[in-house]
Formats: sequence, C-alpha cells, structure tokens
Amino acid sequence: MTQFHIRPSVLHGRLAIPASKSHTLRALVFSLMAHGTSRISHFLPSPDTSAMIQGVRLLGARVEASPTELTIHGTGGKFSPADDVIDCGNSGQVLRFIGALAALSPTYTILTGDDSIRHKRPIQPLIDGLSRLGAFAVSSRGDGFAPIIVKGPLTKTKTSLSGEDSQPVSALLIACSFLPHPIEIEVTHPGEKPWINLTLHWLNKFGIACENHSFERYRLAGNAHVKAFEYTVPGDFSSAAFPIAAALLTHSEITLHPIDMDDPQGDKAIIPLLQQMGAHFVIDPKKQTLTVKKSPPFKGRRIDVNDFVDALPILAVIACFAEGETEIYNAAIARNKESDRIHCIALELKKMGADIEERPDGLRIRPSPLHGAHLETHHDHRLVLALSVAALAATGESTIDGIEAADKTYPTFLADFRAIGAKIECV
Repeated sequence: MTQFHIRPSVLHGRLAIPASKSHTLRALVFSLMAHGTSRISHFLPSPDTSAMIQGVRLLGARVEASPTELTIHGTGGKFSPADDVIDCGNSGQVLRFIGALAALSPTYTILTGDDSIRHKRPIQPLIDGLSRLGAFAVSSRGDGFAPIIVKGPLTKTKTSLSGEDSQPVSALLIACSFLPHPIEIEVTHPGEKPWINLTLHWLNKFGIACENHSFERYRLAGNAHVKAFEYTVPGDFSSAAFPIAAALLTHSEITLHPIDMDDPQGDKAIIPLLQQMGAHFVIDPKKQTLTVKKSPPFKGRRIDVNDFVDALPILAVIACFAEGETEIYNAAIARNKESDRIHCIALELKKMGADIEERPDGLRIRPSPLHGAHLETHHDHRLVLALSVAALAATGESTIDGIEAADKTYPTFLADFRAIGAKIECV
C-alpha cells in the first residue's frame, strides 16, 4: 500500500495550481453537443476527465488527447447509440451530466461507476426529473443509486426535482437546453447555488437564455445550438485552498497562479472567508497571482459552508488552529460526496488530537494542537489533501494511507508540494 509520510515543514516559492475539474468536465459536455471541432487546453488530467472523455465518445464524439490539449469532434446533438456501458468511475458529475444527456437519445443507455457511485452517491433526484419529462429513467436495483438505465425522448414541458445536490439540477439545465420545445424546471430545497451559477455561466457563454427565479424555478427556451469553440481551463479554487491553508498554518509565504477572482467558481469564497478570519493575502488581478503572507492567529467563527461545501475538510483543519470556537454548518450534502466528509474528517482529526464534534449538518471545532498519527483517507481526494495539510502543521510525523485518491483533482500534489519545501515521502 502506498503511503505519505509527512513531517512538519516550512514552505516557500511559487506554485501553479491545477486546472478546474468542474470547468474541464463542462467544456467536454458542451463540446459533445457542439457543431464542429472544439479544442480544450490546460485541462485537468484526472480519472474524472478520462471518464467524461469515454462518456462523450460513447455518445458519438471523437476525442483526440495530447498532454496539453483535447480536440473534440462534436455530434451537434445527434448521438450514436452507446455500444457499451458508460463507466463513470468515481465521478458524480459524469453520472449526472451524461445521464441527463442520454435522455436526449431514443435508445437505451446504461451508466454505472465505482463502489462509491453505486452505493453512496444518490441519483434519484435526476431520475425523478427525467421521468417527469417523459423519459425512461430507472435505478437498475431500485435503490436510487447507479447502475441506471436511461432512454428518451423528453416529451413533456415541465419537471421538478430536489436540489440539495446541485449536479442533477445542472445536468437538467444543460440537457433541457437542447430540447425542441420550452421547458420549466422547479427545484425544491435548492443548494450549492454557486455551482448552478457556474452552469448558467456556461449556458450564457453560448447565448443559451435561461430564466432563473431564485434558484427555485427555471425557464429554458430550448432549441439551443452550440458552435465549436476553443477554451483554456482556468485554475481550480477548490485545489488552491490546500496550498493556501498549508502556507497559513505553517507560517510560510508562497505565491499561487493562475488565480482569477472574476471566475464564477463557488469555492473562491474561501479566500474572503480566510481574510475575515485574519489571513493576509496579496492578490494581483493582472498577473492572476495570490501571495499568502505570514498572518496573525486565526479567529474562529460560524461558517455557512453550503455555497462552497467541498471546502469543509480543509476548513475543519484550519479551525483546529483558530482562536475560539468554529462552527461549520449547512453542510449535510457533504455526507453524500466521495465519503461522508463530516464523519470522516472528524474521525481522522480526532486521531491527531482535535477537539471536534460531529453534528448532523456540520462540525463544531475548538482550538487544539495536532500531533502526528496514522490516518485514513476513505478513498476521498479532499481528505487526502486536507489531512496532508494537517500533517504539515502538526508536531511529529504522520502516515496517510489511500493517497491515490488525490489524482482526482490534484494529480501533481506530491511533486508540487515537495517543490515548495514540504517534507513528504511516498513509500
């Protein structure tokens, strides 16, 4: 079993953050639907990207990949019948986005994934939304999880679904844009709204009009047409959170790039939050850099994390070093990610001496010095990264199992962090 062995470190230098996973996957989806040949550069090379490439190929797109660019010959929305089961790997986005698009085809499409996708990542909201539009959409075992079987067409003009998880809503917004008639989508309990805004940003990019009524009701005109495009994927704020936190907690100074504060990614909210807690940054919009400066101790606070819920694990680590109590709340959806992130980050940080209390929708954390420990990542990329940061700031050495999961969003993590001084050995 491959492990990280991590000792306390001081960091320094300049670091390029990985490309955005969410932008990479959306770019692939729209290139599938496009008329002509699209090119995507600076994409994230990850298992999720590979799963999405295979998904769009099985729906009829031709994809040519080099280390720096993807070339996609789109279908113009005219899919080929999938001649194999679409394996979504560990990607909820691939399952939801390709699952929704498959309902535009009059033939059956089967989608599955790894153990997490088949047992921990609910798909029932998407099934409900597609079924109410007239599609055949079922969980093959009847339990609300993959494998799922989908068949179009979508003939009705109105649907509804639960929106605690933004991905089924985004999936329907994209797929319904290409229907030959107007559509209305009603959403109960809307959550993760910045990720819906990211999808609306992509619709707007192609001139696809969408009325958004408080994230509870959407109107789409249908008949969307996308021309081939060229796109450079921006840096990922979700991934940037880890070197930012590592520098702050080890009292180090590093510079990150590219950081585009005008990009609509929801996880950029962690930057003003950390500033409010006491972090010092220098942001250069022209150079798209962010420099982490040595900062005074953090101040604990209440954090409604729903708009950037993927940051929960690293915020839990940061809170251990803050003065006063921190409460992270409105994060119940974090229990249905690659792991139950609320339970798993609490479990692992307790091994390091954290004073942390698990709650139904979040965590309560009191300041507590962390020490080295033997840690598990629960097959979750964000736990690999968050626990690595905790180990860099703890006393003594930590051992972390299950580190391969980091490849999902940060495939260069080990090399990048070593280059800025992190004492990490891979054994």
